[in-house]
Amino acid sequence: MILIGQFDSPFCRRVGIALKLYDVAFEHRPWSTFGDADKLSAFNPLLRVPTLVLDDGTVLVESQGILAHLDETAACGTSLMPASTADRMALRRVTGLASGISDKAVALFYEQVLHDTPSQLFMDRCRSQISGALAALEAEGSALKSDYWFEDRITHADIALGTTIEHLSACHPALFDAGAYPTLHRQAERLSALPVFQDIYQPFIPPTKE
Repeated sequence: MILIGQFDSPFCRRVGIALKLYDVAFEHRPWSTFGDADKLSAFNPLLRVPTLVLDDGTVLVESQGILAHLDETAACGTSLMPASTADRMALRRVTGLASGISDKAVALFYEQVLHDTPSQLFMDRCRSQISGALAALEAEGSALKSDYWFEDRITHADIALGTTIEHLSACHPALFDAGAYPTLHRQAERLSALPVFQDIYQPFIPPTKE
């Protein structure tokens, strides 16, 4: 398999961590959607990452679809989804909120960097959406009895949370106050220390207009 995209993207990093935890061998091509657009377009006309090229040449182009495929083809007993139906539903809420935070963080950064006159209305809305989702996750996480969100083991919820908080802290440090979100901060710190999070990692590289 070939995973295309840089690991400073929380979406690419989620896929890389899942591949590693599923013990799936892959080649990593750390291409940028801006600097490597010509190469990327040969695989993904949307010019988005992550892009995953399967061994048979099939190309998957969206992180949720990629992760669903990895879950469906994982060896028995290794799933990064919780076992119960109720927990699976709860996990989808957690990963949806975390992914939404990352979506808005990326959109906010591009608004600030790529526009000569950024929209204050748009930026304020992004910040409000990010803070609202963080507050919701903090409230849910504060009731946890385990180091992990489900079943005393790592799942997609933990991967999404850890990658999202680390990305947000890097590109918008003012938007993540550890004192305001102590549970999320504690979990993110513990996750970032795990070997798989350290192996699948890249410092944040800000995009430019060039």
